[in-house]
Amino acid sequence: MPAVISETVLVLAEGFGEGLDAERVAGALARGLESDGRLDCDLCPLAQGVAERAPAAALIDEYDFDARMRASRCLVIAVGRLEDDTLAGSIAFEAATRARQGGVPTYAVTARDRLDRFEARIMDLQLVLEAGSSRTLSAAGRKLAAVV
Repeated sequence: MPAVISETVLVLAEGFGEGLDAERVAGALARGLESDGRLDCDLCPLAQGVAERAPAAALIDEYDFDARMRASRCLVIAVGRLEDDTLAGSIAFEAATRARQGGVPTYAVTARDRLDRFEARIMDLQLVLEAGSSRTLSAAGRKLAAVV
């Protein structure tokens, strides 16, 4: 019997700054991802300031991340910025590592991409898109829907 691939995309989102909290970021991406009716989204918006509370591994467990990730077709990580000096210990890095270990493809959407190709490869990111507004986040979601 062939394996059934889920049509659900797990969207792990942080806020992108004033006016774009994690829920708005996740919602805008979901609108784009779901626009052709083929995909469904499992939204995981991270609470404001959650990254400062505890180690990333413990925080990600609070969201039942591993089970949700394994049940998904792919993971989309949405963070305000991707930079080498902020990756170590971050939720984005922890989520990407777990997805890689679980064989789940990972994509990233960020307002500011400062990773070089090697750093993106270390995180095993299939594609990194830049988007900084609700409109461009939805457009990024549509682009991702075409490749996932």
